[in-house]
Amino acid sequence: MIRAAVLGSPIEHSLSPVLHRAAYQELGLDDWSYDRFEMDEDALPRFIAGLGPEWAGLSLTMPLKRAVIPLLDGISDTAAAVEAVNTVVLTGDGRRLGDNTDIPGIVSALHERGVDAVERATILGAGATASSALAALARVCSGEVTVYVRSKARADEMQEWGERLDVAVRTADWTDAAEGLDAPLVIATTPARATDWLAERVPAAAGTLFDVLYDPWPTALAAAWSERGGRLLGGLDLLVHQAVLQVEQMTGRHTAPLAAMRAAGEAALRARH
Repeated sequence: MIRAAVLGSPIEHSLSPVLHRAAYQELGLDDWSYDRFEMDEDALPRFIAGLGPEWAGLSLTMPLKRAVIPLLDGISDTAAAVEAVNTVVLTGDGRRLGDNTDIPGIVSALHERGVDAVERATILGAGATASSALAALARVCSGEVTVYVRSKARADEMQEWGERLDVAVRTADWTDAAEGLDAPLVIATTPARATDWLAERVPAAAGTLFDVLYDPWPTALAAAWSERGGRLLGGLDLLVHQAVLQVEQMTGRHTAPLAAMRAAGEAALRARH
């Protein structure tokens, strides 16, 4: 049996097993398994050290994306750009290589919906996903990115990421976030309910909203955006596209079954409600 798994804390909510198992079934990989393990930073080194030759790869969620880096033999330029690894591939010669599929996953999800290039963009929030969103915008946004934050420390951090990623970043106070909704692309990276107050401020000519949450869905902001006729992407879009890239890297298959993985994810979310 060839093994893969997702690690993190909390991990019970993760849809990764559903998506990866759907891919294995579609690809006829009957000898592959995909599990989930509740794990914090302290337990990670022993787990990584104990991986045998039957292991093909790992998916990582918070709080492990940065903690895993010293435990690896190398990381991709994409992962290095944001100092975050969400994918570990174990090679046949015993190496453990890290990558970040969140960034190209955001880009792929946008491309799927016809968003290939924008002149400016808005990021709501400055948490763990915001740096990946900024790195993705480096590939699709030609102009300024405005990031709405709650503190000066977060503002300084996003300015540093902007310099590092060569993106023109302007930071603004969270209380003014409604002003950013008129951008052609808005990426919401905040926790559940944090953007509810913005639902009544969606502009009449709404552009594209990418809200990275998938449960609960839709968020109040996403629902209002859709009612205004704006283009809408959700957390499942990100989750599926980054998982497609993980499956391809771990299995060596050139094309993972995007449609089957998305259908499995949608079914799993419906079953929760």
